[in-house]
Amino acid sequence: MKVKSILISQPSPTVENSPYIQLKKKRKIKIDFIPFIHVEGMTAREVRHQKIDLSKFTSIILTSRNAVDHFFRVAEEMRFPIPNALKYFCMSEAVAFYLQKYVIYRKRKIYIGGRTFDDLLIQISKYKEESYLVPSADVLSPAIPKKLDELGVKWIQGTFYKTVISDLSKLKNVSYDILVFFSPSGIESLFSNFPDFNQNGTRIAVYGNSTVKAAEKAGLRVDISVPSPKVPSMSKALDLYIENANKK
Repeated sequence: MKVKSILISQPSPTVENSPYIQLKKKRKIKIDFIPFIHVEGMTAREVRHQKIDLSKFTSIILTSRNAVDHFFRVAEEMRFPIPNALKYFCMSEAVAFYLQKYVIYRKRKIYIGGRTFDDLLIQISKYKEESYLVPSADVLSPAIPKKLDELGVKWIQGTFYKTVISDLSKLKNVSYDILVFFSPSGIESLFSNFPDFNQNGTRIAVYGNSTVKAAEKAGLRVDISVPSPKVPSMSKALDLYIENANKK
C-alpha cells in the first residue's frame, strides 16, 4: 500500500530545515504534526509539598529540555536565586546547549553525557560528594533511580511537570497511512481518545524499545521501528519505507 499521509504525534518542528519537512517535499506526501500528549508544569506550591528545598542542592541532573524549562520556572516562582556555583549535569549536548536560554554558558559548571544515561553517570561519578536534584516528569525511567542508587550518590527526584493526554477528538473522522509514536504515552493517548481504534491498513512507526513494547501490548502491529545501527532516525526510516512502498 502506498503512503500518501503521515501523522507525527509531536508538535510541529520549529526549524525550517527539519528532516520531516525535507521528507514531505522529497516524497510529495502530506505530513501533519499533532501532539498526542503535552506537558503541564507543577506549581511552586506543589513542588514544595514534595519537600523540595532548592537551596539544599549543589548539582542538577537535567535529562531533557522540559526539565530545564520547568526547573528554572519553578525556581523563579519560588524566588530562588540560582547560585553561580550550581553544577549542571546534562543528558546530552542538546540539553546543555538549551541551558543558554537561562544561563551564561561559559560562566557555569556544565557537564555533558552522551547518548545514554550511563554516559552521564561517568561524569556524575567524578563528583560523588555533590547533592543532586533530578527535576523530572511525574513518570521517571526506573533505570535512573536504580543507577544513581548503585553509584551511591546523594540525590532526590522532584516532579516539576507532568505528562497529560491531549484531546484528539478532531481526528475522529480522519485517517492517515502512517502514525508515528515516540513514547508509550503516545500509544496510551491513542487508545484513551479512541478506545475502539482498529489498525487495519494503518502502518505504525515507533521510536524506542519501550514504545515498541507498549504498541505490541496494545495489540498494534509495528511496521517501522527505530533506532537501529543502520537507521538511527525516524525520518530516515520513514524515507526508506516510503521509497519501497510507493514504487510498487
